[in-house]
Amino acid sequence: MAKNNSVNITPLHDRVIVRSAPAEEKTAGGIIIPDTAKEKPQRGTVVAAGPGKKDEPMTVKAGDTVLYGKYAGTEISLEGNDYLIMRESDILAVI
Repeated sequence: MAKNNSVNITPLHDRVIVRSAPAEEKTAGGIIIPDTAKEKPQRGTVVAAGPGKKDEPMTVKAGDTVLYGKYAGTEISLEGNDYLIMRESDILAVI
């Protein structure tokens, strides 16, 4: 089980807790994006990972930067911070 000191929770089975990267403030051309037009981030850092399923060990660990689907996971708030909890299968890639 991977556990980070910043989160006092351990996900079960094949679930991971991800801290989303902040939304982009500017475009590549330097145009400032208003709050109403910002897209939900699809990148984040794993802060905790469960032990995996009985026959499938986890392939991600705390500290990994990952890409996930736009609508993946469930938003949760722990100790004043916002996180996503999702299954490992919702993760598309490790960066």
